[in-house]
Amino acid sequence: MPRSSVPIPVIHAPPLGALLRQYAAGSALTCDPVEQGLLNRGYRLRTTHGRYFLKHHFDPETADPAAIARQHRATQRLADLGVPVAPPLAGTDGRTVAVVGGHAYALHPWIDGRHRHGGQLTTAQCARLGALLGVVHASLERVMERVMATQGRAPAKPPADARPGQDQGQGQGQALKGTADDMAETPEGTPDRGQGAKDGAQVSPEGTEGAGPTGNTGARAHEGTDPARGADPADTFALIDRLLARVRSHRPPDAFDELARHRLLERRALLEKHADRRPPQGGSVGWVHGDFHPFNLLYRDGEPAAIVDWDRLGVHPRAEEAVRAAMIFFVRPVGALDLAKVRAYARAYRRAAGAGPAELAAAVHRVWWERLNDFWMLRWHYERGDTRADPQFPAASALAVWWTREYDAVCEAFTG
Repeated sequence: MPRSSVPIPVIHAPPLGALLRQYAAGSALTCDPVEQGLLNRGYRLRTTHGRYFLKHHFDPETADPAAIARQHRATQRLADLGVPVAPPLAGTDGRTVAVVGGHAYALHPWIDGRHRHGGQLTTAQCARLGALLGVVHASLERVMERVMATQGRAPAKPPADARPGQDQGQGQGQALKGTADDMAETPEGTPDRGQGAKDGAQVSPEGTEGAGPTGNTGARAHEGTDPARGADPADTFALIDRLLARVRSHRPPDAFDELARHRLLERRALLEKHADRRPPQGGSVGWVHGDFHPFNLLYRDGEPAAIVDWDRLGVHPRAEEAVRAAMIFFVRPVGALDLAKVRAYARAYRRAAGAGPAELAAAVHRVWWERLNDFWMLRWHYERGDTRADPQFPAASALAVWWTREYDAVCEAFTG
């Protein structure tokens, strides 16, 4: 599709009358779309009863009402443990998912806060960020057995080599405790937009950068390890050739085409050099948020106020989520990582999640390989005519090259 003909996404107007009656949330005063992400749609809603975040679960892969209800029960149980989340409100029928006109919606309290990337966090705050994710992983292992039991499904078994994190059951406040000096304010480069804002984050549509436009997002039973191997370089070479053909066919070429061509040729050379480093099957798995990045975490007064958007809740390698999150939080515009902040984050994560250095080292290798074989942004651009991820491409594509060159230093930052 020519780029000039890429359709502008149409915003589906929510059926406010029916929804507000179902939630007994008063009458609508204002309803404004928040900045759209790559999956679902959100609205800042003000009614005669207060302020809310209305979420339209629009993406077909995450719009199953039963799966949404499972996410809702998980966040409520996490809130009971002291994890900062924003559980949904129940309707007059006791349900948290409202299906109107074939569309699934949920109503959440509005959370005032700011999104912060790693450059806006102190080293101490980076440590508390790692501890927060570790507490999430440890707490999910506790709560999901009960959540799955309510649906009549066998709970996922905990990883055989996992051990309880020292902060389990203590609430995230203990894990994230710090001094007043540690919590000193940092520059607030991101305006106060509250729940649902998504612009600019270096994230994939699936939360897992290597997953691309498709991915397994449902909960699945597991036997302690992820059976999937890393991407086959033969498949990646074929994809590179197809994308290069797409780049060459665009006339006249523009700056994005030039960068894409450079990165594709560069990546092919790197893969030819490192093809023998394809990782084996994955390590221990557990319940994860699935999309942990700066625009799914709100800060207020220097403290995490709410982890939002649990659409990708599922069973996956835990440590890989920790590594992927760091790649998003701590990447600099030039495509390098702030390794000092990564080190503080990773140490705190390991303590809170009960993860050892070997688990993190294996995750670093698998996510590095994933990034080396990852072209979802280019596939969206050239195969789907969707340019929304284009601003992410320069830093994300540079990171894979930098990471390959600094592989040992990155591994040490996560394990030292």
